[in-house]
Amino acid sequence: MGSYSSNLDDILEEDMHHWYTKFMKESPSGLITLFELKTMLDMNGMTEEANSYVDQVFYTFDMDGDGYLDFVEYIAAISLLLKGEINQKLKWYFKLFDQDGNGKIDKDELETIFKAIQDITRSYEIPPETIVTLIYEKIDVKGEGELTLEEFISGAREHPDIMDMLTKMMDLTHVLEIIVKGQRRDAVN
Repeated sequence: MGSYSSNLDDILEEDMHHWYTKFMKESPSGLITLFELKTMLDMNGMTEEANSYVDQVFYTFDMDGDGYLDFVEYIAAISLLLKGEINQKLKWYFKLFDQDGNGKIDKDELETIFKAIQDITRSYEIPPETIVTLIYEKIDVKGEGELTLEEFISGAREHPDIMDMLTKMMDLTHVLEIIVKGQRRDAVN
């Protein structure tokens, strides 16, 4: 893990000019729309759940809510994914899972996201229902069927198995690899 992570860290730090060049080549306006992001990542033919997940990822990184990713938001997203601390990542996961924005994650929201992730990654080892049940059995101590940000963060941190599962499922390095490969291909041409 260390050498792989360091490799991506090095790419982020040493090739900032290339990241900017790639960003501007993909979107000369300096802003990336959701459609452009999906095109750049070659995410065609996804299921409805997977498509919805990508939309949600986009909107969580669109920090000012204007419907576009500018270069600062783009680099902030990459930086969070590569270098973010556990609490930062957990807060982002929570924001991503909280599809209706009510400040709580219910079982349906979580299951929808996990189904979408599996559709994108084509990894169906554990059924989403099983994952959601495990998370709620361990984290939802009040039995309310929904989790607040505080419950989610403290529960994930207290249960290494859940933290490990979330980390593996939410690993978006494959997305970064697509961007990097595109970047390297562009640099050669």
